[in-house]
Amino acid sequence: MKGNAIIGQFGGPTAVINSSLCGLIQEGLKSKKVEKVLGMRFGIQGFMQDEIFDLGKEDFQVIEGLRQTPSSALGSCRYTLKDEDFPLIIKQIKRYNIRYFFLIGGNGSMDTIRRVEKYCQKNNYKLNGIGIPKTVDNDLCGTDHAPGFASAARYVCLSVQQAGRLARDMQRVDKYVILQTVGRNTGWLAASAALVKKTESDAPHLIYIPERPLSKERFISEVKECINKNRWVSIVCGEGILWEDGTPVASLQTQNNLSNIEFGAMGGGSAALTLHKIINQETKYRGEFQITESLSMCAIDRASKIDLEEAYACGVKAIQLAEEGLSGVMVSLHRISSSPYQVELKTVSLNEVALHTRPMDDKYINNQGNFVTNEYIKYIQPLVGELPRYSELNFIKSK
Repeated sequence: MKGNAIIGQFGGPTAVINSSLCGLIQEGLKSKKVEKVLGMRFGIQGFMQDEIFDLGKEDFQVIEGLRQTPSSALGSCRYTLKDEDFPLIIKQIKRYNIRYFFLIGGNGSMDTIRRVEKYCQKNNYKLNGIGIPKTVDNDLCGTDHAPGFASAARYVCLSVQQAGRLARDMQRVDKYVILQTVGRNTGWLAASAALVKKTESDAPHLIYIPERPLSKERFISEVKECINKNRWVSIVCGEGILWEDGTPVASLQTQNNLSNIEFGAMGGGSAALTLHKIINQETKYRGEFQITESLSMCAIDRASKIDLEEAYACGVKAIQLAEEGLSGVMVSLHRISSSPYQVELKTVSLNEVALHTRPMDDKYINNQGNFVTNEYIKYIQPLVGELPRYSELNFIKSK
């Protein structure tokens, strides 16, 4: 089947989403079945507003440069299709002779592809819809991990490692530091900080994730124990952590237009700020909290090499799958081994991914619910790559 291909980016960006875009464009331009490679500006909303562009007319250097370009080059959106949108969508699809429909995104994006494909099928129009995974949250079902996660994890690791040094060296002033990560209702990203801990005294000391609700009593007890042992404490928390009664630690919460909980600035509160206040009230110690918000989603300077390569490969694979006639699937990463690290690109049905969320596996969380197991370290290490090692003074007493 010959026709045009269209590509869109959906939801929050990652450091490597444009690497997937590059793979799609370059492989699409080589394909004998793809006549033109088109791009939708600002996702499916832009598509409906006729923001459609010919990516084949871009300079080669511009397209190649996408592999090292942060954020979402096409522009993105967060939008749930309404029933009344579909007549316009199929009109646009027919107008531009689109036969291959690609979205780079998360579980909401996969639902969009699924619904568009089904509508076209119902109206006797042949359209191949394929998803390319993307999320820093790493909560996609059917794949070992999602492109974008490894780079965000590396960002978190470096932030915790360096902020931990600062907190340790400023312990006479501040006794604690709390770093909050994104990740919504899963703890994959917050948990990645554990990779930087090489000795018992290293940051982080405590990691709190949404999969393991906590009590205020247990929290303050663990904090005091760490301060008594190390004279300071480094804490990492996911933005969506909960108290044992199910209420969010962030205190306040609102919903966006996709009915997803808004955390951080738009949520009106933050888990890190709440924990900071509790420690200060209970101990009277000074300390600080750090909320990076979306910085981990676009920090190309901290991108994981493996992440960049896998994101590109997923884009290439999506075109190849379309050429083979596959539809209704998402490219997935299947891990063959962790040491040496090896993955294989496979597919998973959109039905298994769309609107589903994958929490952290129980085997990756320690019994106390405040750190990870060695299994998780083995899982995350090859994705993040080598981290810096810093000098330590021996503090030899002068005579």
